[in-house]
Amino acid sequence: MSTASSTRTPAAARLDRLPILPFHYKLFGLVGAGLFLDNVDVYIAGTVLVVYLQTGWSTLALNAYFMSATFTGMLIGGLGAGALADRYGRKFSFQFNLAIFGLASLAAALCPTVQWVIATRLVCGLGLGAEIVIGYSTLAEFVAPRSRGRWVASLSMMSSFGLLGATLFSWWLIPKFTWRIMFILPGIGALILLYLRQAIPESPRWLEVHGRYEECDALISKFEAEALAHGSLLPPAAPMPPRTAESLLQRKFLRPLILGSTMQIVLFTAVYGLIAWVPTFLAKQGMPINKTFFQVMLMSAGAPTGAFIASLLADRLGRRRAIIGGSAIAAVLSVVFGLVTSQLFATVVGFLMIALVYFLVDIIQAVYLPELFPTEIRVRCSAVCVSMGRISTILAPFGVVFLYGHGGVIAVVGVVAVAFVIQAVMMALLGVETSLKSLDIAAGLKSSAAATAMVAGHDSKI
Repeated sequence: MSTASSTRTPAAARLDRLPILPFHYKLFGLVGAGLFLDNVDVYIAGTVLVVYLQTGWSTLALNAYFMSATFTGMLIGGLGAGALADRYGRKFSFQFNLAIFGLASLAAALCPTVQWVIATRLVCGLGLGAEIVIGYSTLAEFVAPRSRGRWVASLSMMSSFGLLGATLFSWWLIPKFTWRIMFILPGIGALILLYLRQAIPESPRWLEVHGRYEECDALISKFEAEALAHGSLLPPAAPMPPRTAESLLQRKFLRPLILGSTMQIVLFTAVYGLIAWVPTFLAKQGMPINKTFFQVMLMSAGAPTGAFIASLLADRLGRRRAIIGGSAIAAVLSVVFGLVTSQLFATVVGFLMIALVYFLVDIIQAVYLPELFPTEIRVRCSAVCVSMGRISTILAPFGVVFLYGHGGVIAVVGVVAVAFVIQAVMMALLGVETSLKSLDIAAGLKSSAAATAMVAGHDSKI
């Protein structure tokens, strides 16, 4: 370790004492807007594919290829974004992948056949795959431990409005402007956001682990000056243990990689193997397209509701209890949803089921996953776990078609329920509590007594 790096105060010690400042809100908005567009684009499939099916422009089999092409692109894009973000920085990867997503989405609106749409969705997925693996990790690297869970969960809540937005836009706009408008809107939005995101600062933690100490310290000094200008009294930065370079190929990361991958497989199976297909299930039962969109829109309100509850409980309840308890209840609700016959009851149960699924998405994907790995490999490890989930979504559309054809909706929800039970068991066996710990300490680094005291002693400031 160089003399310069050994005599300076670590970035984590300085960042962890900061209160919430205006730059946090700006970062939250710019990252959250991208995650919202990401979710809108993903859930466009659930409504656009219904139009394709009912107008004869596509078939159930081609619809499955449409979804699998998107998820294949997201798998490749997520892994690539993880490597780019850890090597070249969070900001570079944000911009590069957002440009791909915006241009490909606009291209999809111009396609003459569904086969061409499927091809553009593969490219679009390359950009989509980056937002999840970079967005949550980036915000987590700026927010202090006491409020990290609440803030990152709130970011996911902003993302969850994408489901409601996609169904609302589809219900309102498709009858007037055809399905093509559903690719034009997120494409234009992505290009506008690409310009605005030039204001995103690079992560000081990333700058530090890459030896760019002057840039790191200058950036944090700017944040500290902002805190002082707003009347905050910053306590002395507590001493922290020296950092050592971490590698992805270490045995100690095997358990969190297995746990994180399992949970991502379960979540992606629930979201894209069940929720994304709800409009198709309703349409196959003979419901008119406008009524289908309206009923799904009501259910979709469960997404921000569940995310809001997660933002309230992420730090209070703790990650481990929230994941185990939420998974058990989600398993029960999934089965109940498959058994109901009344449209009204189905809407109520569907709302509750979606709310609970998004509660788990917030706690697991947004909050818990980035906490399992240190800064050097955080995005890459998160990308590996998310990519395992993506693989399941590539296969899920064909699995849904098979299960639905042989056992109806109850067969689909039965598999999802079993997946939630597996998730609860895995978390009970392998999960560790990470709430209220400094980010790299939560990832397995040993903390000093002073560092622990620092985390616990700033309740009123953060």
